Amino acid sequence: MQEPRDPDSGTEQGTSLSATDGDGAVGYRGVTACHAVGISYRQLDYWARTGLVVPSVRDASGSGTQRLYSFRDLVVLKVVKRLLDAGVSLQNIRKAIEALRSRGVADLAGITLISDGTTVYECRSPEEVVDLLQGGQGVFGIAIGGAFKEIQGSLSHLPAEPAGVAPAAAEPAADVVGDELAARRARRRAG
Repeated sequence: MQEPRDPDSGTEQGTSLSATDGDGAVGYRGVTACHAVGISYRQLDYWARTGLVVPSVRDASGSGTQRLYSFRDLVVLKVVKRLLDAGVSLQNIRKAIEALRSRGVADLAGITLISDGTTVYECRSPEEVVDLLQGGQGVFGIAIGGAFKEIQGSLSHLPAEPAGVAPAAAEPAADVVGDELAARRARRRAG
């Protein structure tokens, strides 16, 4: 991933989505991740096996085990899907995702990815986006903060499970999602 040509503004957007941080308390199974992101299970499995997006809560460790994806993983999956839909090559997507992996959730929320179809540029402020577009480099953009909101909306009716509990011993998933989302909203309002 490349920085825009004229990164004069080092300020980051004030978006704070730490309440949605994939801290490992809750995980989402592969089928849930597919529904939330809008991809097939085959794509999800391929991306996990090739190391593009590996589940950070729990990876599969043999036959019968379930991968568990964090909220942050789902956002990255959504970004990958959007880049693929826009025609960016998987090789360039891998470079962009490698650069995003080192970021915290709050940092991700303030990033907009701009691409000309081949190269992906990272912009951290509205000024950088405008500078990139004025230079004729951008064709489309992905505001990662928008992907956060889409994933949150999708997860509001999908099951989750506690990360530290084996699937057989987990509480009913519908209760976990409701309680987790309510807790996230309360933390965000408290500020």
